Amino acid sequence: MIKIEEMSEGPLVKDLKALAEFAQDAIVSKVFLDRPAVNMTLFCMSRGQSLSEHTASKPAAIHVLQGRGVIHLGEEKYDATAGTWVYMPKDQRHAIDAAEDMVFLLTLFKQG
Repeated sequence: MIKIEEMSEGPLVKDLKALAEFAQDAIVSKVFLDRPAVNMTLFCMSRGQSLSEHTASKPAAIHVLQGRGVIHLGEEKYDATAGTWVYMPKDQRHAIDAAEDMVFLLTLFKQG
């Protein structure tokens, strides 16, 4: 995981397209916001890559920005394309498969 920079509590503007970076047969993740209440990470998954099933101890959201894949929530599967947004309560089992190069924003809610 690449951590872009330390953040202050002030406003922040980022060009997510400029941050997108693919590695052959790999997943690239870049934390671009890490504040007490929220963490935001840009994920770039090359076609055919998968994030195996796991859970998070905090609520989270996925917003697909580019590409196509499948998001698994427990036993359910959802097609995901640009514009798909998914909220997951804490401890939700989930996994992601990239059917083509895929970029998504993961928001981890640290409080609440």
